Order: sequence, then C-alpha cells, then structure tokens
Amino acid sequence: MPYLNDIEESQFAITDSAAVQIGKILASEEDGACLRVAVQGGGCSGFSYIFSIDDTQTADDLVFSRDGITVLVDDMSLQYMQGSEIDWVDDLIGASFQIKNPNATASCGCGTSFDV
Repeated sequence: MPYLNDIEESQFAITDSAAVQIGKILASEEDGACLRVAVQGGGCSGFSYIFSIDDTQTADDLVFSRDGITVLVDDMSLQYMQGSEIDWVDDLIGASFQIKNPNATASCGCGTSFDV
C-alpha cells in the first residue's frame, strides 16, 4: 500500500488543524482506526464527500499520515480529489471538516458536494 512518503504530497494534504481534530476523534476509537474520505455520486452539486471511521485498508487505498493520524482515500475517489486539502474549520456558522478541492468547478453552500 502506498504511503505519503512514497507518493507526491501534492495528491492530498492534511492541515495541522485537521490532524488535531482527526486525532481527537480517533482517540475514542479502537487501535488502528483511521479516517476514510471518499467521493460518491449524489448531492446537490453532483458528487458528495463521505467521512467515516474505518479500521480496514483495502488494496486500492492510499494512506496519508500526519502527526500520528492516518487518512485513507481510495484510488477512485482520489481521481476527483487530486491536489485537495482536508481542513478543520471552526467559525461562526459551525465547525466541520472541509475539502479544498482545486478540481471542483462548482460546490454547494454547505461545502459537502461538488462538481468537476
């Protein structure tokens, strides 16, 4: 399975604030738990980001690590998120993970769906 050091960092980045929040979430999970970020069809703009906790890596997963946390992204999803960055944003309208996707040509107001 490819790890961040084996692939270009420009494929998918994790901000400091996202790594901290992921670490907090995974601290209450079983050992070996990771955050999985995926793309699926649907949503108001065409595709939706899906976040889940997973302890199983598959053969097509790319593994991204930062500050002791691990994020899994399957190869198919990475095609739509190439060069993206996951961030944790805490502002007046709420706190959430946000994907800053340079491939998105449109997105919805809530930031959970996009089009390419």
